[in-house]
Amino acid sequence: MYYGLLCFIIVALLLIGLTSYVLNLPVFGAAPQGNRLQKIRNLPQYNDGAIQNLSPTPQLAPGISYFDLLLSLLKKQPNKTPAHTLPHLKPDFSHTAIPKIIWFGHSSYLIQADGKSILVDPVFSKRTSPLSFMGNMNYPGTNFLSVNDFPELDVVLITHDHYDHMDYQTILKLKAKTKLFITSLGAGAHLEKWGVNPDQIVELSWDEQFRTADGFEFTALPARHFTGRSFKRNQTLWSSFLLKTSSYKLYLGGDSGYDTHFKEIGSAHGPFDLAILECGQYNAYWPFIHMSPEETVQAALDLKAQYLLPVHWGKFTLALHPWNEPIIRATAHAVIAGQPIVTPRLGESILLDSYYPSEQWWLDASNNTNS
Repeated sequence: MYYGLLCFIIVALLLIGLTSYVLNLPVFGAAPQGNRLQKIRNLPQYNDGAIQNLSPTPQLAPGISYFDLLLSLLKKQPNKTPAHTLPHLKPDFSHTAIPKIIWFGHSSYLIQADGKSILVDPVFSKRTSPLSFMGNMNYPGTNFLSVNDFPELDVVLITHDHYDHMDYQTILKLKAKTKLFITSLGAGAHLEKWGVNPDQIVELSWDEQFRTADGFEFTALPARHFTGRSFKRNQTLWSSFLLKTSSYKLYLGGDSGYDTHFKEIGSAHGPFDLAILECGQYNAYWPFIHMSPEETVQAALDLKAQYLLPVHWGKFTLALHPWNEPIIRATAHAVIAGQPIVTPRLGESILLDSYYPSEQWWLDASNNTNS
């Protein structure tokens, strides 16, 4: 009995030590402290030890348990990944007289305007996971670009701290070629832990603005989502962003479930020349934290967007739907709703007021039955 108890204690201590070691790895970032933490606690939406959404936002739908979710994840799902290598173009990073947007898959894209380069939610690792050997691999054909291929960057914008939007390995490679990091309040703690100079970090809370020396205006705006890189959630803020260049207004949506904030933002700040909105990784089990494709189209209408660019798909499988279902449903509903939509191939340039690609390239990579 004594030796059995001793062995149990030793094993428990080893597991506790291992867990502590893993959770202290740099990839998990750092919790906000000091003045940064006080700013978070002073937010009007901070309550019960965490940041809250504007509307009540449970993680799961009513009546759904995490056990139900686990069972659904264990089921074989058809067409989870493309049957063929996804088509892509070699990105053209030369500056043009009008703004250019280049999408790289999922939520990573480059905005070039007025001679400046802004990279949003850059994730160029093979997996959206804290550990390189865990998680779903990116799709064939989506690793056509490396961080070293990018020019010098004026701004890296990070909407929130989830692994599919804020990638540790990517940040390590980008920090030497980036002048300024702009992110939601609290997420700067991660960047500092990863060696970014605090003087190069700007953190914004909702409705707070920052104007760069080059004249770009960033405004953090509400979204309906959550944050967290370990077990404790909603200790840092999540945001959408309004970007004003010299002549254009862009809405950078980040992640968000559908809610009234889109209409309110459209009334207060619209119309937008382009709305870049999440369209993927949704499910009826978690309907409040991600939008269905039809809701994505409605959000663009609410925002008074001239064009919609659907992102958050086309690189990783993070939900149960077929890999190309988001764009199939979004394009179909956009026609019904009368919302202009742009669907570039990976690496292809969108030129505002000039070139809006609309080829249905995803159909050539369909019909996969892999689980």
